[in-house]
Amino acid sequence: MQQSRTQSCQKRIEDIHKFYMQIAIEEALKGKGWTSPNPIVGSVIVRDGKILSRGYHALAGQAHAEIEAMRHLPSLSDASSATLYVTLEPCSTDGQTPPCTQAIIDARIARVIYGATDPNPKHQGQAEKTLEHAGIEVITGVLSKECEELNTYWNYRIRTQLPWVIAKCAMTLDGRISSLPTQRWITSKESRLDAMRLRASVEAILVGGGTIRDDDPALTVRGLTKKWKPCIQPWRVVWSRSGNIPSKAQVRIDEFQERTILVVGKSLPLTIRDLGARGISSVLIEGGGRTLGEAFDHDLVNEIRFYVAPCFLGGPIAAVGAIGLPGGRALNNLSYRLIGDDLVISALVER
Repeated sequence: MQQSRTQSCQKRIEDIHKFYMQIAIEEALKGKGWTSPNPIVGSVIVRDGKILSRGYHALAGQAHAEIEAMRHLPSLSDASSATLYVTLEPCSTDGQTPPCTQAIIDARIARVIYGATDPNPKHQGQAEKTLEHAGIEVITGVLSKECEELNTYWNYRIRTQLPWVIAKCAMTLDGRISSLPTQRWITSKESRLDAMRLRASVEAILVGGGTIRDDDPALTVRGLTKKWKPCIQPWRVVWSRSGNIPSKAQVRIDEFQERTILVVGKSLPLTIRDLGARGISSVLIEGGGRTLGEAFDHDLVNEIRFYVAPCFLGGPIAAVGAIGLPGGRALNNLSYRLIGDDLVISALVER
């Protein structure tokens, strides 16, 4: 009986921690689209079952979520004996801002509960050691999966120094990507809107120079409601061997021209690595077929999103003009959706 009561009590405590961590997750999402190259992070401070304050990381270079939550306390003395919930392990080293661990210690927070551990091996687990050494109770791993998923792309870049790469194309049933004879678009308006949401979720969109010369795309995010529209236009990366990009191409003269990166004469793997070094955590490769082929040939792709229209076209331009990897690559986590008459295939590439 006593064991049953103990387990019931423990379950109730765990549920309370999950409840407040979920609120911290909701805070973190307020910074989505604003914090690159930093992660999104949310925090709440609780005492005696009451939320005293909330905070989130709003912009790179500005205060972290924990500091924002402490700033919003009615009084700094309220931090004493309180519990701080935060979605990501507090930073323990100097960066653009001082370490959050020291601020937590100075505020005399009694307990820190965080969801995801910092993926950087240099920092991983250091907050727990620092805070416990100062006499602060630390609990980790609360809603860890949900907290990690807040920053999937950022986590990958921190671990590998590379951005997460998504290969996207719109093609016919016979795998061709040329425009139809009577219209520019292969897929439906609904599919193109879905692709815009995909653009809105990444930090950079990459195409080859041939795509700019042939189609002159704007590579902007358009037609979305406020819910989906990104706070910052994704970088537009033009990868070109020749550098022969028309001076009047939209990406060079429109209102977002300062968000255009022209890469000339570099290999695609080096280009992707350079984007990671810039702090870019996600890249959507939209084509053309040769560029997508290079990405697959060099094993750069982490994820695919292919929109397949119910028609045949023929012609020489394949969706993926790859030489091919020995043995190919398997796909995991496959999902299939119908958008109108189009089939949308999403999957992770086995690496």
